Amino acid sequence: MSHSPNLLSDPATIGGLVAEIERLSSRLGRPTSIMEVCGTHTHAIASAGLREMLPDSVRLISGPGCPVCVTPVGYLDRAIALAGLPDVVVCSFGDMLRVPSSTITMEEARAEGRSIEIVYSPRDAVEMARRQPDARIIFLSVGFETTAPTIAAALAEAEAECLPNFLILPGNKVMPPPMQALAADPELKVEGFLLPGHVSVITGWETFLFLAEEHSMGGTVVGFAPADVLRGIAELIAQLCEGRREIVNLYNRVVDASGNRTARALVDRFFEPATVVWRGFGPIEGSGLALKSEWAHRDASTIEVELPDPVEPAGCRCGDVLRGTILPPECPLFAQGCTPDSAVGACMVSSEGACAAWYRHDRFRIGAAG
Repeated sequence: MSHSPNLLSDPATIGGLVAEIERLSSRLGRPTSIMEVCGTHTHAIASAGLREMLPDSVRLISGPGCPVCVTPVGYLDRAIALAGLPDVVVCSFGDMLRVPSSTITMEEARAEGRSIEIVYSPRDAVEMARRQPDARIIFLSVGFETTAPTIAAALAEAEAECLPNFLILPGNKVMPPPMQALAADPELKVEGFLLPGHVSVITGWETFLFLAEEHSMGGTVVGFAPADVLRGIAELIAQLCEGRREIVNLYNRVVDASGNRTARALVDRFFEPATVVWRGFGPIEGSGLALKSEWAHRDASTIEVELPDPVEPAGCRCGDVLRGTILPPECPLFAQGCTPDSAVGACMVSSEGACAAWYRHDRFRIGAAG
């Protein structure tokens, strides 16, 4: 069922959905926790004040939905080391520059003279490779299923034009494996997922059927307007009341069962699944995208550089936030030395980070314990 864009933010519609959630929660008769696994949802929930609207018995928890946040510190260490090579220019989206490495941020490394440039798309880096044929242009390939097709397209463009100096540092990740890990974690008291809308456009909603079939957990694919999110919450609580565990697509105006086959085929041309490290989780099998061996000449991870031992910022509990074991205000650094203007951890740096969302929108509306 599709909905008018005006209705998705209409106060009467939102009020009706909140009342429905209150009714269902009362019928359920116990507290429940729901996790969103998309950074855009995290900020949509916070900016609209949805946590404050919900009954106390319904708890929303943020998961590993921010690609910058889950990128491990070792990746930043390598990027900074590469940027110190005399013939290299490292290109990155802006959020990455302020994420701490084991030593300094890329922003600080840039101020010290290392060759690091902000770009707005992988194609900007391809264009830089055209303009600077004597330099190796390395794009930091960070993101989920939504950015992987654009990076694959940039690789295809470089191959078609025989640009040997365009490389990437592979860092893309895919969402199903960490969700498998979350669903199997007995310490995580979550009973349903708000599934990522943008990712589902690429993968299709059926890619999340394993949650219901293997873990008896419900999930709803939802959009990003307040009414989208509230409908997803209402459906999940209704499932708990009725003893159902299903994956339901409530974002069918843009998401279908099988997703974007063309985009996935382009990604499959260049990438293959790999075991990679997620901040807060450690290594997760099949959760990353590595360049296939035939594209090794585009892989900047094969360039030898000296790296420090990876060290996370002292006192930062970003990893616990990403696993959903604590809420952002439960980190001792939250708003106490760690703010968006002076971030200690990645979850406060990124525009999609849970700590940044809580700091900007929820810290004055909701108590420290959520």
